[in-house]
Amino acid sequence: MYAEHFGLKREPFSIAPDPRYLFMSDHHREALAHLLYGVRGGGGFVLLTGEIGAGKTTVCRCFLEQVPKRCNVAYIFNPKLTAIELLKSVCEEFHIPVDRARTIGATVKDFLDPLNEFLLRTHAAGQNNVLIIDEAQNLSADVLEQLRLLTNLETNERKLLQIILIGQPELRDMLARPELEQLAQRVTARFHLEPLNENETAHYIKHRLSVAGMSGLIPFDRDARKRIYDLSRGIPRRINLLCDRALLGAYATGRDRVDKAIVDKAAREVFDTRDTGARVRLRSPRLWMIGGAAVAGASAIGALAIWLAGPGRAGTTKPAAVAASAVAGSGASSAAAAASSAASALAPASSPAAASVPATTLAGALPGAQSSAPLRRVPAPPASGPRK
Repeated sequence: MYAEHFGLKREPFSIAPDPRYLFMSDHHREALAHLLYGVRGGGGFVLLTGEIGAGKTTVCRCFLEQVPKRCNVAYIFNPKLTAIELLKSVCEEFHIPVDRARTIGATVKDFLDPLNEFLLRTHAAGQNNVLIIDEAQNLSADVLEQLRLLTNLETNERKLLQIILIGQPELRDMLARPELEQLAQRVTARFHLEPLNENETAHYIKHRLSVAGMSGLIPFDRDARKRIYDLSRGIPRRINLLCDRALLGAYATGRDRVDKAIVDKAAREVFDTRDTGARVRLRSPRLWMIGGAAVAGASAIGALAIWLAGPGRAGTTKPAAVAASAVAGSGASSAAAAASSAASALAPASSPAAASVPATTLAGALPGAQSSAPLRRVPAPPASGPRK
């Protein structure tokens, strides 16, 4: 839709794993080298892991285009299978003829025997055989064990089947289990594909636009590219989604350049993002709670001061009420400061009992105070007169 507007021949940010758009960062180049090594290796397992959308499948498609001619490849992209279903799929991918009449109620041996025969025959003809399993984190433990048994077929020089497992980081955790130790020891090469850094993200955007036919200045300004990296975390699939929607937004508004505001709007449409206003609104209830607690604490100080002064003492109730009002209105930032203010307001010369109450006693009455001792009413001084 926007390709002609920006002088492009095709859409540059499709999420399809098109090998033409593969950006060979240092990590992607090394990942591809590991897969190619697996073809020339002596058999066993090669492990390629990476985050969701990091480009594992795209690297695999690029690898398939570079596979030598004398190499037979079986590619399984839906591994949620039982052991028998997996063996059947492998035979179909290698074009191994299987008696259809025996597929109903078939056992592992019914598929394993023709597969072994195929591997021996192709090895004698000087051919290699590679089994690629994508999304391998979905494999069950018993299916992984069956795959390990497939690598038992070997000659004195090499194993007859090379297995490449491609999956998310959970796959590494699976192979670390004690029950899969035998399989883990047969992994001859492993590599984890990291996300792009900020500089690589900018080059990635330029690379895909160039492959799509752009020869002039790219439409993303510097701030927009930095924002794309922050929102995508350097994951290629997220970059594609964000850039595609940003270009569409610029085209819809008749602009030739994509700025940070357009990127932010695109992110709200394709990702589950929250704007800064929402974050402020989320914090607002907490601020109201803090303010309410401060007012409640100040009111408690005033009530405590009135109680300590005791009824019937001339001139005490009114100053206490004034002190409580003053503390509540002052918005004291701490319990100690509020208590000190109340003690100062309650210390006239005519009220020795109130003046003798320390600020720490008042502070201990506040919620959350460290002192846990129960409050006791301070006794009033004895009335004047002769002692009995």
